[in-house]
Amino acid sequence: MAKLLEASAVRKQITRNLKARCKLLKEKSVTPFLKVILVGSDPASIVYTKNKKKYCEKVGALCEIVELPESTSEDVFMRTINDINHDKLVHGCIIQLPLPSHLQHLDVGVLINKNKDVDGFHPENLYALLKNRNLDNDLVSCTPKGILSLLKGYEIEIAGKDVVVIGRSMIVGKPLALLLLNGNATVTMTHSHTHNLKEITKKADIIICALGKAKFLDISFLNSSKSQIIIDVGMNNDEIGNLCGDVDFESVFDHVAAITPVPGGVGPMTIVSLVQNLLQAAEKELSI
Repeated sequence: MAKLLEASAVRKQITRNLKARCKLLKEKSVTPFLKVILVGSDPASIVYTKNKKKYCEKVGALCEIVELPESTSEDVFMRTINDINHDKLVHGCIIQLPLPSHLQHLDVGVLINKNKDVDGFHPENLYALLKNRNLDNDLVSCTPKGILSLLKGYEIEIAGKDVVVIGRSMIVGKPLALLLLNGNATVTMTHSHTHNLKEITKKADIIICALGKAKFLDISFLNSSKSQIIIDVGMNNDEIGNLCGDVDFESVFDHVAAITPVPGGVGPMTIVSLVQNLLQAAEKELSI
């Protein structure tokens, strides 16, 4: 039977640390402050933003959801971001995706000031990953950072391991591959057009699936050793509308050493990483 890599235990330990850091900042008259820009009323986005706000407040930080109507013009949207970029009381800002269709041509990665880019999307923050700089001074993409925190929390070593990443998005796949390489893993990047995907995954020590396809990875992608570790990044709905990941959990559970659940695995760690970045941004500004 596989070990369930739930976020709760790891998150609890990190939360204690974040509360202590936030307390120290407040003693220096700095309250970490996050603003989340939400355009429209996408139900999933509303839930995600509320969860972020709740966790911020749990550790003692401030969070304001800036709600804009779906019809918001590009000029108003850009002015809102500009105001936040210049607000000295705000330490972090994120733009909740997806944006309405008339705003989707904008490159959100360059809109937020790099020092407030707690999502880790700004080109300079991504370049820090490429250069393998000291990431205590740079903001790292939240989901990849959360995955590594989860692995570390369960004492799963990545150095020297063969890791297959399925998915090549700028949000997860690409920055995750860089983080893993920086941690001395041997990384194989794959995607929906990889022809021999099953041959590749069968050779992996760790498989990280971030493809966005419900129950995509099943037992046919695994070898017979039952020693592989599966990290499921997906958040999908199955054929009857139930939440599921990119991995067919029931199919693989008895054939791997460890696996993340959906929900309760990578998702909560992403929010933890967001608040870690927020406090890091506040601490950095205090030291300037």
